[in-house]
Parts: sequence; C-alpha cells; structure tokens
Amino acid sequence: MEAYIFNFHDVIVFMTIIECIMLALFQWALPTDRKVASRALIAFLLTTSLHSFCVLLLWNDLVHTTDFFDLNVVPYLLTLAAFVKGPALYFYVISLTEQAFKLQRKHLIHLVPLAVSWLLLLVMFIDSDALRWRADGQSEFSVAVVNFIWHSTKVIPFLYGVASVYFARRYYLSLKDQYSSFSSGEPGWLIVLTGGFLLQWTFSLCVHVGAQFSTVSLSNYLGISENYVIFVLINGLFAYSAAYAHRVLTTKPVTSKETSQELPDKIAIDKVQNGMEVEKLFLEHSLNIEEFSNRIDLPVRDVSGVINKHFGTNFFEFMNSYRVEEAKRLLLAPEYKDLTILDILLQAGFNSKSAFHRFFKRLVGMSPSEYRKQKGAEGGVTNGT
Repeated sequence: MEAYIFNFHDVIVFMTIIECIMLALFQWALPTDRKVASRALIAFLLTTSLHSFCVLLLWNDLVHTTDFFDLNVVPYLLTLAAFVKGPALYFYVISLTEQAFKLQRKHLIHLVPLAVSWLLLLVMFIDSDALRWRADGQSEFSVAVVNFIWHSTKVIPFLYGVASVYFARRYYLSLKDQYSSFSSGEPGWLIVLTGGFLLQWTFSLCVHVGAQFSTVSLSNYLGISENYVIFVLINGLFAYSAAYAHRVLTTKPVTSKETSQELPDKIAIDKVQNGMEVEKLFLEHSLNIEEFSNRIDLPVRDVSGVINKHFGTNFFEFMNSYRVEEAKRLLLAPEYKDLTILDILLQAGFNSKSAFHRFFKRLVGMSPSEYRKQKGAEGGVTNGT
C-alpha cells in the first residue's frame, strides 16, 4: 500500500506556502509609490510562507530536507517568521495610511522578541526535537524555556494584531477629521482584514492555551483548522492590496498642537463660518482640511479646534451637514425642479451617491425623494425626479 506524504490538510499548508511566495513576487513587480507599504506586505507574505513551511517540517514526519536543517535551523526560521509577521502587518497598516511614514532605526526595537528567542535557542541548545517536546532528558528549566518560546510566538502576534486593528480604526477616524469626502470601502476593508488576522491570531492563542487542558486529537483538529483560516485571509489581504491600496488616502499624524485644549477664539470661528456660509467651500467635492485652512487663511490646528470644540463634530461631518442643507434648498427650489437627485447631490458638493443618501436620511429623517415630494407638496412646488 502506498504511503502518502501529504494529506488534504497538508495540501492547504503547501498551497499557502506557494501562494504567499507568488503573491510576494507579484507585489514586488507591481509599480507603486508606497515603497514602505509594499515592502511590509512582501515581508508579511514571506514570513507567513516561512511559518507554514516550518510548521510542515516540524509536525509532518514524512516531510524532510536534511537532518541538520530540520533539527537545527528550523527553530530559528520558525521564530523568525512568528516574531516578524506581526510587525510586518503593523507597519503595512501604518505606512499605507500615514503620510510620509519612514522606517527608522528606532523601529529595530520590534525585533527584540526575535533576538531574545534566538539567544534562548542558542544558549539552551534547543532544536526541533526539544520544540516538539520529544527530546529525552530535558531539565525542567529547558521545558520552561521551550514553553516560554511557544507562548511568546502566540502572544506577540496577537498583540500586533490588536495594534493593527487599533491603527486601522484610528485611520478611519482621522479621515473624518481631515477629508470632507472619502469612500468608506478602503478603510472598511482594511479594518475587516486586520480584524481577520487578529481573530486568527486570537484563535491560535486560544488553541495553544486550550491544548494544555484538552485532548491531543482536539488540539490537532483546532490547529489544522487554523491553516484554512490563514489561507483565506492571505487571499483577502492580497486582493485588498491589489484593488484598494493604491487608492487609500493618507492622513497626517496628530501633533500635540493639534490636540490643544485651548478654546477657539471668535476670529477663528468667524473665519470658518465665513468659509462655509459666504464662500460656500463645502461645494468643492474633494476638499480636505489643509486646502480649507489655506482658503480661509487659518492654520489647520485652529480649523480643527473650531470644528471639534466649538461645533462639536469632525471635518467630515461638518462639511457634509452643510451639503445636506444645500441639497434641501436645491430640492425645493422651483428653478431646480427638473434636476435629478444625482444632479442635486453633485451640485451640493457630494461625490458619492451612497454617502449623500446616508447623510441625508440621518440628518433629515427621510430620503431625498421623500423630502422633495413631501415638502414640495406642502409648498405647492412641482418637482422632478
């Protein structure tokens, strides 16, 4: 009877390895002006591939390279992959969303867990057998070190997953402070994907902890299911990068001056109101807070202070509330009765139909069409559609 090297579960791991390498090569070949984000994504894909490769060598006794490599090199490669994939995803999110982000020497601190693990592997002579708890005669201290390494490979990626989700969420909120119009698709997908990897790393951590109290067969089953999740998420991450990453708007990091607790003065408030009510700058579709501040001759931090502290909202909501009021006026104006809803939203400053309908219904309590029919009938105005 023939012996099979790979079962179906191992095929998924093998496919993940190959696909990650191919996607990394494809990402490397793509032209992009976001070099740091591209390199971080390549690092994440390659470390994910390396991690799956080491898992295959470590736990499948039929997969073999050379005795020296399998026994002595795999532990170093496994910890390399485990401790780098988290920072790689984290830096992908940061560099993709923050303007002018650059890797600096201080960021080497993220490699400290890797350095510590390699030092422990070297000093304690920990090989693959020791990692699999198969080495004979291990002291209690050696077992404790191996457990510490395994615990760290689960906890640290989880922490970076939390940080990645946090910064993806903060990015979405920053967009509202700095842009008057943006598609929610790009930040939404980024939050979903980082959340997906956080869930996967949370699941991996839970499986690791649960293995201390469950049967071996159950632990193996849960560990195998993790490979399927990784395969799906890797495909989703690359699809996002190819479809959306080049369109993601960048934000400026918030400075201490921009978060000042001082209340805005009347001159600053008047300038902001004049820009909105007299110059009607909200009619410009893609206006951001920097352009707005230049037009009204007021520093960005002062504009942000007026909108946040005096009006109690963010730039995105502030602009679109004026646009909704303009849309209400246009919907009921007799001279615009033949304009369609699409024409109205564009003239009011919106550049997204979904954003217009969402804001209008939330602020007015009804759809634009319902508002036109109801208010138009009350005012005796015949309106178009």
